[in-house]
Amino acid sequence: MRKKYFPTILLIITVWLFTHCAPKNEEYTFNKGQIFGTYYSITYLHPKKADLQEQIEIKLDEFDNSLSTFNPNSIISRINANDSTVVTDDFFNSMYHMAHQVSETSNGAFDITVAPLVNAWGFGFGNHDHSVSPNLDTIIPYIGFQKIKLQNNRIIKQDNRIMLDASAIAKGQSCDVIAMLLEENGCENYMVEIGGEITCKGLNPKGEKWHIGIDRPIDDPSNEDKELQVILAISNVGLATSGNYRQFYMKDGKKYAHTINPKTGLPVSHNLLSATVIAPTCMQADAYATAFMVLGVERSLEICNQLDDMECYLIYSDKDTTIKTVYSNGFQKYFAEHIGRKN
Repeated sequence: MRKKYFPTILLIITVWLFTHCAPKNEEYTFNKGQIFGTYYSITYLHPKKADLQEQIEIKLDEFDNSLSTFNPNSIISRINANDSTVVTDDFFNSMYHMAHQVSETSNGAFDITVAPLVNAWGFGFGNHDHSVSPNLDTIIPYIGFQKIKLQNNRIIKQDNRIMLDASAIAKGQSCDVIAMLLEENGCENYMVEIGGEITCKGLNPKGEKWHIGIDRPIDDPSNEDKELQVILAISNVGLATSGNYRQFYMKDGKKYAHTINPKTGLPVSHNLLSATVIAPTCMQADAYATAFMVLGVERSLEICNQLDDMECYLIYSDKDTTIKTVYSNGFQKYFAEHIGRKN
């Protein structure tokens, strides 16, 4: 059994593949498995009814060897270890350029140099100790996307103490990578889901758009009961959701969320519970979903409404802790069914 290095993740959305509730269309292939410490589910219509699972896992291994911080031999791990011989690959370069773009648009709310902060707060690849609060004054100087650059397939750091973490963009990117593999094999109808992030195209086995359910937030991460907030119908897009209501810890009566503000160095503490983003690629959706969890409701809506081909759906709590939702100008076209939707 091959060892995987991405962390185990408590999903903050449930991907409800409603096509699986219908009579199975034998022309579609269904692949499931474990990867990156989470699960994947891939559904596709191959022109020759071929099963591509072996190719899929080979491609995911290649991706893991580029961007997993839990793989000590990956490109990103070697960069963090200041290995002067490491050369970046296409996976890394694509991630870097999208990350830089989202960092600029979000004014640094998304930042792959956040690794030392994530580790310091006990959510990253280097530390899970929650007993001691980090000394932010010794960490903040090494945070900032402007402090690294990609040049001739090498990462140049302003300081060797700068470390990178692509976990807030890599799952989405891996969905796009597998989608490209499917298309190279002639698949025009597919859904790729890895750890709750999705890339899809065409139609599902029922001849409809792909139906995805977004969970209603709950405060108890150990509660396995699910309640859907909304059901979406999507095709030819990427979808990602980020949230803080499942990944957090309590200390001295205070809640510490896993999303870290790269500028303040602190876990976010506003009323935004989850952000779902739909974009042309899942990599873009994944990065912006994280950025929006840092920015909060108003600024996220402002940015999303200014960007072409991207929409967002935000779940938040008001002053009396009532769960409410708001969404960008063009999001309504994705609604398949409304469940307890409030505005």
